[in-house]
Amino acid sequence: MAKEGIEDWRRKRQDIEANNRKVNVYTENHTFQETRWKSLRVGDLIKVYKDQYFPTDLLLLSSSYEDGICYVETSNLDGETNLKVKHALNITSSLQDDGSFQNFKGVVKCEDPNEDLYTFIGTLYYDNQQNPLSVQQILLRGSKLRNTDYVYGVVIFTGHDTKVMQNSTDPPSKRSGIEKRMDKIIYVLFGTLITIAFIGSIFFGIETKNDISGGKLRRWYLRPDKTSVFYDPKRATLAAFFHFLTALMLYGYLIPISLYVSIEIVKVLQSIFINQDREMYYEERDKPAHARTSNLNEELGQVDTILSDKTGTLTCNSMEFVKCSIAGVAYGRVVTEVERALAKQKRDGAQEVGDTSNDVKESTDPAVNSEKSIKGFNFKDERIMNGQWVHEPNRDMIQKFFRVLAICHTVIPDVNKKTGEISYEAESPDEAAFVIAARELGFQFFERTQNRITLHELDHQSGKMVDSVMFEQLSKDGRVFEGITREHLKQYAEAGLRTLVVAYRELDEKEFQSWEREFLNAQASVTADRDALVDAAAQKIERDIILLGVTAVEDKLQKGVPECIDKLAKAGIKIWVLTGDKMETAINIGYACSLLRPDMRQIIITLDSQDILDLENQGNKETIAKASHDSITKQIREGMLQVSSSRGTTASFGLVIDGKSLSFALDKKLEKSFLELAINCASVICCRSTPKQKALICRLPDW
Repeated sequence: MAKEGIEDWRRKRQDIEANNRKVNVYTENHTFQETRWKSLRVGDLIKVYKDQYFPTDLLLLSSSYEDGICYVETSNLDGETNLKVKHALNITSSLQDDGSFQNFKGVVKCEDPNEDLYTFIGTLYYDNQQNPLSVQQILLRGSKLRNTDYVYGVVIFTGHDTKVMQNSTDPPSKRSGIEKRMDKIIYVLFGTLITIAFIGSIFFGIETKNDISGGKLRRWYLRPDKTSVFYDPKRATLAAFFHFLTALMLYGYLIPISLYVSIEIVKVLQSIFINQDREMYYEERDKPAHARTSNLNEELGQVDTILSDKTGTLTCNSMEFVKCSIAGVAYGRVVTEVERALAKQKRDGAQEVGDTSNDVKESTDPAVNSEKSIKGFNFKDERIMNGQWVHEPNRDMIQKFFRVLAICHTVIPDVNKKTGEISYEAESPDEAAFVIAARELGFQFFERTQNRITLHELDHQSGKMVDSVMFEQLSKDGRVFEGITREHLKQYAEAGLRTLVVAYRELDEKEFQSWEREFLNAQASVTADRDALVDAAAQKIERDIILLGVTAVEDKLQKGVPECIDKLAKAGIKIWVLTGDKMETAINIGYACSLLRPDMRQIIITLDSQDILDLENQGNKETIAKASHDSITKQIREGMLQVSSSRGTTASFGLVIDGKSLSFALDKKLEKSFLELAINCASVICCRSTPKQKALICRLPDW
């Protein structure tokens, strides 16, 4: 208890420290003064500086940038390390200094406090105008201001009404499995002690009652004088009771009370060793391991299944533009990690592998290349680099392709005032890679404001990224390169690359103005279905597009991932990887990181059979659902037969299932059989899985 009390006290200190942090609050004297977090109230106007945490949920009014943007790190909320861009409303972004708020008056009407981090519905009434609010104007408590000197904001929710607190739950009882098992053993031993003492006292009472023979006590030595009640044949019941208490004391050592003390001491020492373990020290960020509670140390040794995301966990989440397909022509000569792993796996001859290794070294080693390494750009192709694209027969398409990459994004350029160099801040590392690629190929994104976009054009320009569903939105004239582009898309996926389709559509002014009115009306809506209205308006313009090509970026594996997974597998730990990648990409990355091995039998569950595809073309949803359910049931049953037939052998299995199939496998009727199959596999890859499916997998029973 003392140990747990100390740990609770440390956590309490952290709470006190957080509540007593200070932030600048606008006062009646029209100045900003430091105030403790715990004193903040709804409606307070505060100023937060760079690298400070937001004390409450805030409405962003303006920032040090004249267009009212700011960068926010939300790693404490969602684990994502990418900076997110927030935008103030145009009407408040001009409030640039402390003196701008002397006559500031406004009213915010918004939704009730809730736990949803990704939506917000509200309206700002200011300057006789009604301005719709979205999550883009909300700064959440727990997030951190980055790369922005300061922001002004109005407190919307405080304390337990903030979204981060709405998501918090009562802390579970942190008792390890060993402690719970020890408790059961102690209960058994205590029951045994009671039983022994009870039975002994019964026999003692019977013997005491029958002890008088011929007017004398046979065991007179148990009663040295007549006043003793511990052995009185006339009061045998009382003697039996005292014997019961005596037996409890005599046999009390049957219960190992000291075991708890010993284990608690061991746990404290273990936590100290964990905190000082150099093998668990992350040198890059100067971050050692930290045991926040010593109660769960031994649970680390009881882990038999690990659930992992791919991006940012197995991979670095640092995207590099390596290949692209434009107008049916593939560009880019870099060999990826996955291609290298597959080449080693399929080695038919030493010469072939040697050639592949040389290609990789030539393409990726900065010491070999004359050009300096550029973060986010690892593209090599002399046909379009250094302005050579102007000599290509499809140069018009190349120009449009990179123009789209340079314009259609949410990246914010940051100009170094001393050197004039431009760096980019992006919500998505993919977008940053696209903008950097466009810059390196001659289309430099130079400036962004809320009202205009300016490109600094050197030799050529760049474009937009969308998902593969854009093939369905292509116009008849925009499908010229669809076949060969789909083939390149498949090749890039098999090489472990993240792919996006690039397309465009030309609009006349009349058509745009008609659509813009509908879009602005949808944005101005304050109803709960505002997002649906905005999506519906967007879909009306995202059609009849013309295909330009495909981008391919590489997210390399983190250092030591294959070796780590291999060690975990040898320790008998099963690994599940949940990813949104295509099945081909997921399987090949599985081989690259040793999640899948050549000696492993694969069980693939998918709904890509011709029968299902034919039914989907017919469009009968009920028939499709029934056929899909039956197909998944059959595939799970066949997988179980494979596993059961190999018992007693050294065969191991890898299960691969796509998102469409997973939605049926997680149905209540199939959940148990699917989990039974998955538990019997050494590795599981869930590809094309949605965030909701990932959450459902984590909540499966019987983990």
